Amino acid sequence: MSSADRRLEPRRKPRQVRAELTRERILTAAAHVFAEHGYAAGTTNRIAERARISIGSLYQYYPNKDAILAELLIRHVDRGTWTGVDELDFSPGSLEATVRAIIRDAIDNHSDDPQLLRVMIEEAPLSQELLDTIDRHGKLRTAQVRDIIVRHPDIRVGDPDLAAELILFTVEMNTHKFMAAPRANAIETFEHELVAMVTRYLRGDR
Repeated sequence: MSSADRRLEPRRKPRQVRAELTRERILTAAAHVFAEHGYAAGTTNRIAERARISIGSLYQYYPNKDAILAELLIRHVDRGTWTGVDELDFSPGSLEATVRAIIRDAIDNHSDDPQLLRVMIEEAPLSQELLDTIDRHGKLRTAQVRDIIVRHPDIRVGDPDLAAELILFTVEMNTHKFMAAPRANAIETFEHELVAMVTRYLRGDR
């Protein structure tokens, strides 16, 4: 493990309920502090004060604010694991509803405070654990989308593997960008336009 990775590692992996609760308090407090003050002003002192613990106690769990932010982003990525695939309708004529379910799930998973989401996207350091989490999440979601592509009777694409990667990248990247700086009353419009674009592609409209 490189020194950079060690710098981003939590110092204590909680084994007792009390320790786990303290860790949760730190992460919850950090999410509020980063959202309210931004990354530069989101100091460990502010996080400890918000969590109502001493700065020494915070450092028993995390060596610095980069490690806290990295863990917040890891949790954000892990929370994006989609559990609704088994509830989809694969009957003819249901493609738009299927695409809407995929996109709405992505929007819901990015509904954190926009400022916090922006801080995580722009400032979180890339630890090995974060890279592994992103890779694991990406493979799982790509497999889920590929399964939809091969099962749905309305979908007409030449290469299911490539199509799954394109759809996932398009939905994730656009949702990340939009939800980090949402415009007033525009989320429904964003959803509608992205659903229309992805549906046309999957249906083979040219």
